[in-house]
Parts: sequence; structure tokens; C-alpha cells
Amino acid sequence: MTACGATRRLMALAVLTVILAAGTPEVVAGAQGGNAPSVTIDLGNGDPGGMSVVLQIVLLLTVLSVAPAILIMMTSFIRVVVVLAFLRQAMGTLQTPPNQVLIGLALFLTFFIMSPVWERVNAEALQPYLAQKMTQPQAFERAATPIREFMLRQVREKDLALFVDIAKLPPPKEASEIPTQVVIPAFMISELRTAFQIGFLIYLPFLVIDLVVASVLMSMGMMMLPPAMVSLPFKLILFVLADGWYLVVGSLVKSFV
Repeated sequence: MTACGATRRLMALAVLTVILAAGTPEVVAGAQGGNAPSVTIDLGNGDPGGMSVVLQIVLLLTVLSVAPAILIMMTSFIRVVVVLAFLRQAMGTLQTPPNQVLIGLALFLTFFIMSPVWERVNAEALQPYLAQKMTQPQAFERAATPIREFMLRQVREKDLALFVDIAKLPPPKEASEIPTQVVIPAFMISELRTAFQIGFLIYLPFLVIDLVVASVLMSMGMMMLPPAMVSLPFKLILFVLADGWYLVVGSLVKSFV
């Protein structure tokens, strides 16, 4: 299996789950006499077909253990969670909202942003495969196409050219010629760059408040009073009056359109 083929299989993880319907290893547990219970795993009694199914299931379980991290890196989650982390740090609210809330919000926003892509994967790959209208490799190829198109829409040409050069590949004439293992890291650093740009814009108004409060406290001779303690209420009221969550979340979602 080539690296490109392996990557496409990971991207089409939703399609892989149907392998479970092909069969499962027979596990027999029981106690014999007074001995401790024993577990027997039947690998198909030497049948190559049964062994193949068992190996596929073992591979599937291995992929499932790392699939969440892999799928997150190929979606809008990177940009969303980094921007939300910048927002919390700029406001100076420490652990408010807590990490669980930020991660949950980022996940649901990711589901919302990626829903058109998942619908295409379901309609073009998963459902035809379940209806036995295409083979497994064809389903993998069809499932990878919408995700690749999403990443290529967001990636910078400069970042893409960087990894093409590092991989020592010839300059591609079309996007379809770029291997998936090149698209993914280019997409990730492009998302981080965009997230840092948005984070800089978020920081500016809160930085102005910090500077104003620090200058006022200095002029009043209150140098022992932490400026962050005084500026925090002003940051909160500014964020609420400006309907900050509406603006930040709306801008994030629209940045993927």
C-alpha cells in the first residue's frame, strides 16, 4: 500500500466502517473444570478469506484509534479552535470559557462547516458502496475527492509549492496530480496562518483597552494595581455590547465559504 493510498483510506474512514458487516472473529470464552476461564480466537480455521477479514478488522480498529486526530487535521477544526483560543487569551479571562466548552463549540462549528462535504461523501461514496454499486477501492476514491477539494480551496499555493518541492515532485499541471500526503500538511500550515491573522485582528481592540487602562492607572499613581484586573470588566462589556460571539463565529464560518 502506497502512502497516498493509505492517506486516502484514512480520509474515507466513514466508508471503512462497513467492513464490520463482512464478518467478525469468533471469540469463545468459557470455563473448563476448575481452571481459569480461557479465551479462544478463531482465525477462520486456516481459511484465507476468513483470515483476510480478521486482518481487515484489526487494521480498522488500529485506524479508529488515531482517526479522530487525523480527521480533525483535515477539516476546519484547526482554524476554529485556534481563533477561539486567541479570543479567550485576548480577553484575559484565563479559563473562562473552559476548555471543554471551547473544544465543544469548535467541534460543532466544524460539523456545521463540513456538513456539505460529509453529505457528498455519503451520497457519492458510502451509499453506493452499501448498495453494492461500486467496489471498495472506488468508494475510497470517491470519498477522498470532496475532502481533497475542500482542503485545496483553503490552501495557499505557496504552502502547497513548499511541500511539493520538499517531496521532490515535478510541478503539477492540475490539482488532481498532487498527492494527498502533500495536500494535508500544506492545508494545516495554511489554516494556522489564517487563524493567526484572525487572532491578530481580535487582539487589537483588547490591546487598546489594556493600554488606555494602564496609562490611566499610571497617571493616577496607582502603579501597584494590576492593569489586567481593571481592564477585564471593560473588555467584557465591550465584547457583550459589540455582540462579539456573533461577530467572531459569523466571520469564522464565512471565511470557509
